[in-house]
Parts: sequence; structure tokens; C-alpha cells
Amino acid sequence: MSKEVLSIIIPMYNEEESLPYLYDRLVRLGDKIENYTLEFLFVNDGSSDNSLTMVKELREIDARVCYLSLSRNFGKEVAMGAAFDYVNGDAVVIIDADLQDPPELILEMLKYYEEGYDDVYAKRKSREGETWLKKMTSKTFYRVLHTVSRVPIQQDTGDFRLLSRRAIEALKSFPEKQRYTKGMFSLIGFKKIAIEFDRDPRVAGSTKWNYFKLMELAVEGITSFTLAPLRISTYIGIITSLCAMVYATFIFIKTVIYGIDVPGYASLMCVVLFLGGVQLLCLGVIGEYLGRIFIEAKARPLYFIDEYSGTSVDVE
Repeated sequence: MSKEVLSIIIPMYNEEESLPYLYDRLVRLGDKIENYTLEFLFVNDGSSDNSLTMVKELREIDARVCYLSLSRNFGKEVAMGAAFDYVNGDAVVIIDADLQDPPELILEMLKYYEEGYDDVYAKRKSREGETWLKKMTSKTFYRVLHTVSRVPIQQDTGDFRLLSRRAIEALKSFPEKQRYTKGMFSLIGFKKIAIEFDRDPRVAGSTKWNYFKLMELAVEGITSFTLAPLRISTYIGIITSLCAMVYATFIFIKTVIYGIDVPGYASLMCVVLFLGGVQLLCLGVIGEYLGRIFIEAKARPLYFIDEYSGTSVDVE
């Protein structure tokens, strides 16, 4: 009876410093996994360094190594979507190349997979090597998203997880171009369980995520899984209109009783600027949703492949 295939997806963007350490730990991990045929799928997301060259060299000495090279940098979310289309595994693990997520945890994930779980995700107890500001903003974002979304979004959880084949097939069915994969993991449902772990600092190199990209990802997550910003804009508009009506009534009565009061330029400007700010905020929220409709309506391909070299699933 043939073994099940365990595929490990590694999205990478300029990770040449981390790859030797990652590959070494993957090999040692493979020595402990005897009941599965392994596949290491490296997804090159438009790296400008020697990451792809190093993976090709690894493939020459290890048939388990395969790679998928995108035509340019599409972003990690799209890179994972491309990997879902090409991966062969009955069970699939997603792990970053920087080794902040320990590959050794995959052994424990496999135990739960064999018990029938479709999504075994790693939940962070601590996050070494990250600033307090990043930890605070990340925690706040997940709390807010969990509150406003109808889908129970997993908190303090990244992309590091093991997925069953039926979970992968469910993820492949999502047609959208604007992707927030962490929310998609929650949306597909199936049987889930968390494994808590302490996240390590990067083994080498520097993070490719800056606060602008993180903010963009946060906006993507909120607009992809909830209409709360639109509803909040509506509520703000209603409350502001009611306040304006009350204030207008007060001014009218005051004018009738006391006559025209010339002073008040400063307060008038404050009201005008406040209302203008609220209007621009609401238009911005509407614009975010309209922009996503515009992108989806064009129905452009999610990604383009420059090179692909796969493995045979019967490789030992």
C-alpha cells in the first residue's frame, strides 16, 4: 500500500540567507517521518537574490525538492494560492522560510491529522524578535476582526498549519483576486484544532513586511470578511445628521429669541471641517469596497508562472 504524500509549502521572497538553515531542518525532520512520502514545494515570489538558484541546486541533490517560480512578486497571499494549485500532498503544511515557525512541530500536527483533523493550526503563545508595537497592533487587529466578522477568525495565528486534501480543494475553489488567506482558512470550516507554540526570531536576514504592507493586509482582511465599515459609516452619517438637525434647531430658536449673533466663525468652521472629514471618511470606506469590485470584475489571472519543476509523488 502506497504512502500518503506530505507536501510542505515554503513561500519565499529574498530568503537566500535562511534557506540553508531551513533545508537542514527539513531534512532532519524528514528522517523522523517514515510513514509519508515528502515533497518540499518552494514558491519563489519574484525574488531578486539567489533564492531560486539555491533551490535549483538543492533539487539536483534531493528529488523531494521542487519549485514554483512566479513571473514577478505577487505577494505571499497569491504565492500560497499558486502553491495550492500545484501541490500534490494528501496533507499539506504551510511554513515560512525564516524559521520563525519550527518545522519540528509538524510531527505533532501529523498526529492530529491522523486523528481526522482537516486544519491543524499553530497558535502563538509568544513572539520573540518582534517589537512591542508590532505585537500590540497585531493583537488589536485580530481582536477587532474577530469582533466585526461573522466568520470566527482564528486569533494569534498565522499561515503555519497542516491542511487536509479536502481543505486544500476547498481553498482552491475561491475565485477572488483580493485574498486574505487567514480568513479563508476560517471560512472553509471543517474540523480544526490549535497547537500552541513559542515563535522564534528570524534565523537570518530581515523581515520583508513593513508597517505599510501590514496595514494593507489588515484593510484587506477587514474588507474581505465583513461589511462592518460600511455599516459604521452609515451609523456615523445618521448620528452626524441628527446632531446637525439638533444644532440647527438650537441656532434657529436662539436667532428668533436673541436676534442675529455675528460671532461664531470659529465654531462654524469646526462644524464644517468635522462634517467634511466624516464625509471623506465614509467616501474612503465606500471607495475601498468599490475598488475591490473593480479588480474582481476585470477577472484577471491570479498569477503567472515563470518556471515549475515538480516531484514525483512516489519519491522516497
